[in-house]
Amino acid sequence: MNAASTLDPDQDAIAQVLAGHPAAFETIVRRWQTPLVNLAWRFCRDRARAEDMAQEAFLRAYRSLAQFRGESAFSTWLFSLATNLYRNQVRRLPATPLSLDEIAEPSDPRSGRTETLLAQSSRDESLRRAILALPVKYRDAILLFYFHDQDVPAAARTLGIPEGTVKARLFRGRELLRSKFTRSGSAEPSTLTAPQPREAP
Repeated sequence: MNAASTLDPDQDAIAQVLAGHPAAFETIVRRWQTPLVNLAWRFCRDRARAEDMAQEAFLRAYRSLAQFRGESAFSTWLFSLATNLYRNQVRRLPATPLSLDEIAEPSDPRSGRTETLLAQSSRDESLRRAILALPVKYRDAILLFYFHDQDVPAAARTLGIPEGTVKARLFRGRELLRSKFTRSGSAEPSTLTAPQPREAP
C-alpha cells in the first residue's frame, strides 16, 4: 500500500488479514456492516435481503482484499465493490416494476400535528418509492450522493464513471423527481433541495 492509505483507519486490519490473520477482518465488518446493510436496503427495500447482500459484499471484499492498493480510501473501494454487487443482484431478482406515475401523492399536511406527522411519513415514503422508480443510472447516483453522503468524486469512483456523468445523472434524476412532485402540486422534496452537487475541496 502507498502513503495514501496511511490515513485509512482500516489499514491495520487490512495489513493483519494480508499477513495471515483472517480474524482481523471482523474489525472491518463491525465498522462497515450497518452502512453496507443500509445501502443494500435502499436498493432492495427488504431488510433480510439487504443483510444477505451485505454479507455477500463482505465475503467478496475479503476474497479480493489483496487487490486493494490504497489508491483511495478503503471505504471507497468497499462501497464500489458493494454497489456493483447490489446492482447485479437487483437486476437478477428485479423488484416489481413501478412507474413514477403510479406512486401515491403525498398527503395534505395542513390538518394538525398528528396528521402532519403522518403526512410527513407518507411524503417520505412517496419520495423513497419515487427514487426507486427512477432508471437505474439516476437512482444509483442519487442514492450515493444524497443518502450515503458521497461527494461527486467519491460517487464517480464508486460507480466507475466520470465526475461529469455523475453530475449529469444527479441533475436529470432530480428533474424527474421534481416533475413528479410538481405535477401533484407538492413542493420539491426537501431531501433533494440541497445546493447543486458539491465539489471536492
